[in-house]
Amino acid sequence: MPSFTVFKGSKDGSIHESKTEKPELHGDQVFLKITASGLCGTDLHYRNQDMVLGHEGVGVVESTGPECKYLKKGDRVGWGYEHDSCGHCRECLTGNETYCPERAMYAMADLDQGSFGTGAVWREAFLFRIPDGLSDEAAAPLQCGGATVFNALHTYRTDPTETVGIMGVGGLGHLAIQFAAKMGCRVVVLSGSDRKKDEAMKLGAHEFIAMKGAKELKVSRPLDRLLVTTSAKPDWNLIAPIMASRATIHPLSVDEGNFEFPYMPMILNGINVQGSVVAARAVHFRMLEFAAQHKIEPIIEKFPMTVKGITDAMEKLNSGDMRYRAVLVPQ
Repeated sequence: MPSFTVFKGSKDGSIHESKTEKPELHGDQVFLKITASGLCGTDLHYRNQDMVLGHEGVGVVESTGPECKYLKKGDRVGWGYEHDSCGHCRECLTGNETYCPERAMYAMADLDQGSFGTGAVWREAFLFRIPDGLSDEAAAPLQCGGATVFNALHTYRTDPTETVGIMGVGGLGHLAIQFAAKMGCRVVVLSGSDRKKDEAMKLGAHEFIAMKGAKELKVSRPLDRLLVTTSAKPDWNLIAPIMASRATIHPLSVDEGNFEFPYMPMILNGINVQGSVVAARAVHFRMLEFAAQHKIEPIIEKFPMTVKGITDAMEKLNSGDMRYRAVLVPQ
């Protein structure tokens, strides 16, 4: 029976070490040893829940169930936000299993395991081989952060001739800049101040706009697409004039409250607001291949996979001082 250490949240927000045991492997289950885990902003939302945290995992296959056909001991694999789906509904059959009514997602199912730990048991069907060109530490934040921004660009058919705006240079934004630039797009970064301008340009941005205190924004070309990766809602009255006709806005960060946009600019210019969750499996596979081919990697800070290491990483992320993704590694 697989047994492994896990790290859980709690009512008071403190991190606790625990043990999880699973029955003998059946079906296409895979037992793996975790070698790296990203820390996502979503993990902060569940820190006060009695559940195992983490959903940006990378590990090595230790053993496989009787119905596994593709993975073997020693393979490097990753997993993200979704763990399972029904496999038979319209969404599953069309490759959109992230919208399956019976989807098993982080914080909704499998609360006894995550990526904060020493091991886990997942279905082979929801594990992704890590390309040789990516290290475990680099691949971990791609399992959610990378997949989220790539999904917005790829699934909704970003054209290489587009001008793509990226709002925010953080955990999601610094990956979005790289993906959009490597797709051939003109990348315009919108940030609060000039503090991250040099880094954004090195990552692939062609233009940088500091928004703090601005009464009006000026861009060389209207934005055909805007990925919002900041946690705070932007001033849409400031943004609407720089959007191209029939442009698409992708709100990618998690926030509470309502999405409010100036009504007449949206109607008169045919602006779309496209919601999306994490990448479906086909898109996730393509994201990893694309990242490996174009050498797209997150900028990371490493922390030990311990109660203290997780606590320190969460505190730094919560304070806004992380540059730009935390990665937890076993000791």
